[in-house]
Amino acid sequence: MRPILICCSMLLALAANPAPSHGQSGFDRPGADYANFRVPTADPAVCAARCDREPRCRAWSFSYPVAARTGAVCWLKNHVTPRVQSTCCVSGVRGSGVIEPRVGPIEFSIDRTGGDYRAFDTTRDPAGAPCAAACEADNRCRAWTFVRAGYIGSSPRCYLKERVTRPRPKPCCISGVVR
Repeated sequence: MRPILICCSMLLALAANPAPSHGQSGFDRPGADYANFRVPTADPAVCAARCDREPRCRAWSFSYPVAARTGAVCWLKNHVTPRVQSTCCVSGVRGSGVIEPRVGPIEFSIDRTGGDYRAFDTTRDPAGAPCAAACEADNRCRAWTFVRAGYIGSSPRCYLKERVTRPRPKPCCISGVVR
């Protein structure tokens, strides 16, 4: 009888405290920082992997670079704090890795190199909406890539493409195919 009670208690505890979510773009976990470091590659996966290697780490937040000279920063946390929506960051718990959002035709952390016929600085946007809209409005445009601020300059940059090129994983970018 005792093993059944223990099992039921564990199930109730799990139901009351669901497993923490995976590391996700667009979320921060403020507080509980015990260390931070610059991430020269500006890749949030570096932050997740460092947390996995450190026994003290329970959660992490990665801040995208704001400008090329400031760089990306990883914040390691000694306990799991609640996540809050924020376009600045990617955050997660130990062992979660990085899960990019899947929002229709938008490709997060994907660069489509080549095929560029027009490039311009644009406004900051967590999903590259200004770049997508510019491509949609131009009949010549087949695909687009939005490069976040801090990766190649202090402003986000949009690349409109006259052909659809192969997708390549890169944390700097958000891409899409429209035609």
